[in-house]
Amino acid sequence: MKHTDFISLHDYSAKEIGQLFTLAIQIKRAPKRYANALKGKTLAMIFEKQSLRTRVTFETGIYQLGGQGIYLAPADISLRKRESVYDVGKNLERWCDGIMIRTFGHDICTGLAEATSIPVINGLTDLEHPCQALADFLTIREHKRRLKGLKVAFTGDGNNVANSLMQAGAKTGAHVWVASPSGHEPKSEMVELARQDSRASRLGAKIMVTNDPFEAAHDADVVYTDVWASMGQESESESRKKVFWSYQVNSELMAHAKPDALFLHCLPAHRGEEVTDEVIDSPQSVVFDEAENRLHAQKAVMLTLMK
Repeated sequence: MKHTDFISLHDYSAKEIGQLFTLAIQIKRAPKRYANALKGKTLAMIFEKQSLRTRVTFETGIYQLGGQGIYLAPADISLRKRESVYDVGKNLERWCDGIMIRTFGHDICTGLAEATSIPVINGLTDLEHPCQALADFLTIREHKRRLKGLKVAFTGDGNNVANSLMQAGAKTGAHVWVASPSGHEPKSEMVELARQDSRASRLGAKIMVTNDPFEAAHDADVVYTDVWASMGQESESESRKKVFWSYQVNSELMAHAKPDALFLHCLPAHRGEEVTDEVIDSPQSVVFDEAENRLHAQKAVMLTLMK
């Protein structure tokens, strides 16, 4: 690969995403083989949002590859307030070998990538969450042994996770259905971008958007959901519960999917809201396999970009 950053799955070809899956599986099967792959390398980890999985998997991942991670909390930098994105990038490229950023505006992530010569990895923005989608499809591939032709049903807010899932489906041949309440669908430009990616990959993926969660879940191989109020939307939490209640993943919704359908959730889960205990704790749930695979998928990304 000739990529210098990991900002969006849109930037990667179907073949390149397949190569990341292959590398992630190799790392997972034989982690000791890669114990010194990034020896002496340093990853700056910029966090403007809270995190459990992103911080632990990146910090653990760079350590297991022989490098080190430096955690930079919101108060350490105060992007755009204390210092510009450009200046932060120009400083970090003098000291570090890569940057992972978990932030709000997608333009902050792209601006950082434009400013610096070292790799920038999108740990999450309000628009996209490519690391999550990479781990999600790695998990689906492990359990289903394929991706092409599978139906992945996402029910809930048409958010950053939904956007990246559509891109991942387009690049792997998996059909992605997003079911959201009216007014909460994914942005039309993100849907069209995924459809363009699907046509370009020639793998036949269908990218569909509906307001009916049962239509999305019908004969699905995978049912996926996320919290109804993302970080930064906490003030809307109560009002969103009323809007999204009929999109809850429960036994009734899962009954419309295939009997062996997987349940995925990017976590953290608000149990009793977007998903019931009986679903997230069921044998169909692979949410903790999915969380583990954040580590392996991100190690593959770091190794590809920072070696």
